[in-house]
This record gives sequence, C-alpha cells and structure tokens, in this order.
Amino acid sequence: MDALRLLKDKVVVITGASSGIGAGTAVLFARHGCRLVLAGRNAGNLERTRAECLEVGDGLRPDQVIAVTGSVEEEKDCEKLIRAAVDTFGRLDVLVNNAGMAVRGTAASLELAEFDSQMKTNVSSVFLLSKLALPHLASTKGSIVNVSSVVGFRSAVNSLAYSTSKAAVDHLTRNLALEFAGRGVRVNGVSPGLIVTEFQKRAGMPEDVYEKFIAAAAEANPSGRVGLPEHVANAILFLASDMALHVTGSSVTVDGGASLGSQAALPARP
Repeated sequence: MDALRLLKDKVVVITGASSGIGAGTAVLFARHGCRLVLAGRNAGNLERTRAECLEVGDGLRPDQVIAVTGSVEEEKDCEKLIRAAVDTFGRLDVLVNNAGMAVRGTAASLELAEFDSQMKTNVSSVFLLSKLALPHLASTKGSIVNVSSVVGFRSAVNSLAYSTSKAAVDHLTRNLALEFAGRGVRVNGVSPGLIVTEFQKRAGMPEDVYEKFIAAAAEANPSGRVGLPEHVANAILFLASDMALHVTGSSVTVDGGASLGSQAALPARP
C-alpha cells in the first residue's frame, strides 16, 4: 500500500502525535509523502515521532515535518496549531483529531471537574479544531478524521466519562459531516477497540493488571488478538485519502471483531 503514496504532498495536522495511535498515524502518513504538523504536550516524545517520520518518509526534508507543543484544552494552543500549518505550508488538507485522555471512574466516584476535563479534551477540542480548520480545508476540499472508540457505542465498566465523551465525538462527527459537506469537506471517524499503547496505564491501570488485561482481551476477541496503532492508522489513511472521496459522516470500527459479540458463542478458531 505504501507504493500508492495516497496523500503525497498533502498537509496534515495530527493531534496527540507524541505516542500511540497518533504517532503510528504520523509515521504511516510520512511514508505516504505527507507534509506533517505534529501536535502534542510532551516535547520529547513529539520530537521522537518527528525523527521517525523523517527516517521513513522518503525525500521528506526536516522543514516538512514540524512539531507544535501545546494542549488541545487551550483555545490559544488550538489556534496556534492551525496557524502553524497554514503559515508553514500555505494550506491545510487533512486534520486528524486524535488527542484524548481517559479518566477512570463511576458516577459515584468521579468529581465534576474530572468529568468536565474529559469533555474538554475529548470533545470540545474536536469541535474547536474542526471549526478553526474549516476555512482552510474548504479551500483544498480536504477532510477530517476523528478518533473515537468502541466505548462510544458500547458501555464500559469504570469508564463513564470516557465512554460518554466518545459517544459525543461520534455524533459530533456526523453533525460536522452534514454541515461541512456543502463546503466540500468530508468528516469521518474511526472507533478503535483495545489498542496496545500506554493509554490504559496513563489512565491509572497498574502494569500487572494491564498485562492480564491485554491477555484476556486477546483471548476474548474473535480474531484472537488485540490491535496495534498501525491498524488504526491504516483506517485513518483510507478515510483521509481520495479513496474515500464519497464517504462522509461514517465511522470505521477497528477492533478485530470484539464488538460483534462474545467469542464463547463462536466456533473455535482454526
């Protein structure tokens, strides 16, 4: 698929690019010849992603992959990010809203401030960055891909705020697609299942619990495995490219079949 260079010379903003799905997406897009604007809060990790993009991006110059540190919770940082893309490259073709966080807890245990912070990071940033990017994406007939989660349509224990935020992202994606279609801008989403990143541990899951969690999730999945960042990145690449030119307001589930039902009800894998 690399040989197709699906997004060659396109200018792409990726939030949450310092690790996990965001970093994997940045590296894949670099292989396809994109000009990249990588956003994240951790400058060191962001620079590592940038270095990997330059390593795999055939012919990419250092000035064609830039890193912008900041928080998507801050309006000024969102404005700075879109401005950096346009000032550096003169246009914007793709926005990948990937930045997110997870606050573990129930209705009884969560504080309102924690719930509000979850919404600000996972939902408000998607709205604001999409709003800021729209005039530039309209000029290039570009696209937006929002990273949601399977818990947006399936409830999960101890995940009230996160699940609610991702359900909001799903509906925001559809509404933005409806509003932006007349401007020639497509808006789609991906809903990953369990992906092997540091995400769960950053949300407070202990290392020993995480290892058992991954093993149990793989066993319960009809495919017998859990996902990797590149699995999600491939779906994002498709939706961002002209291969999905007639696709908008849609969401691609990337979970190896986990959301289809319990493996116990299926025949044994060969």
